[in-house]
Amino acid sequence: MAYTFLKYDVAEGVASITLNRPDVYNALNDEITYELQDALKAVAKDELVRVVVLTGEGKAFCSGQDLKAASGQQKRSFMDSLHKRYNPIIRAMRNLPKPIVCRMNGVAAGAGCSIALACDVIVANEEAQLIEIFINIGLVPDSGSSFFLPRAVGFNKAFELCSMGNRLKASEAVSIGLINKAVPAGELDAAVKGYTDFYAKAPTKSIGLIKKMLNKAQTASLDEMLDYEAYCQEIAGSSQDYKEGVQAFLEKRKPNFVGK
Repeated sequence: MAYTFLKYDVAEGVASITLNRPDVYNALNDEITYELQDALKAVAKDELVRVVVLTGEGKAFCSGQDLKAASGQQKRSFMDSLHKRYNPIIRAMRNLPKPIVCRMNGVAAGAGCSIALACDVIVANEEAQLIEIFINIGLVPDSGSSFFLPRAVGFNKAFELCSMGNRLKASEAVSIGLINKAVPAGELDAAVKGYTDFYAKAPTKSIGLIKKMLNKAQTASLDEMLDYEAYCQEIAGSSQDYKEGVQAFLEKRKPNFVGK
């Protein structure tokens, strides 16, 4: 599949999607957002893909909306742009029944920060920074940041980050539970590989169900989750991987999960 502003590769169960506008720190223009929507559809359909890595080319992960590109266009509706360009990306990421690992190689700002937070695991270069930069140009957080942030760090810290546009270093982001891991730049690929090696051989159907359960748990009651757990467990218990897991346990060997 050919892309202009993305790099897309699948190998050994891992789909790598790389935002590829390094000259503008992978800022998001119309074309790259539509390409990213297409790439997420591709990984959803590809049964060979067990885990996705989302990263940026060059020094940045993603600097957010390309303001220069937007300023050269006729006045546009922010609402239409979000509904057509950004929100479909976030929904596709959260609904994808496969884990997404963010390889945060550099700054994640604005909508780029939102996209990072929509991933399931975030591994960052320790020099990377997350910035809810919207306030600096008189805007409000979008693309899911107002949903993800307070659930991860609480109302007060989320309000501070959103209303002041503070730069949050990767090491602090780890300490407050916003991202999973921060490592030196030279160790970033190995740290990401630790996750992808695991997920590429994990029971993918169960991982997808876990993702759905945790998504639902954000707004559900305990009673609703008890019922939903039972529903999901019935599905997991009918999977090939459950049968393989039990057989491997009985035979005292390592299971060979196929993701079905």
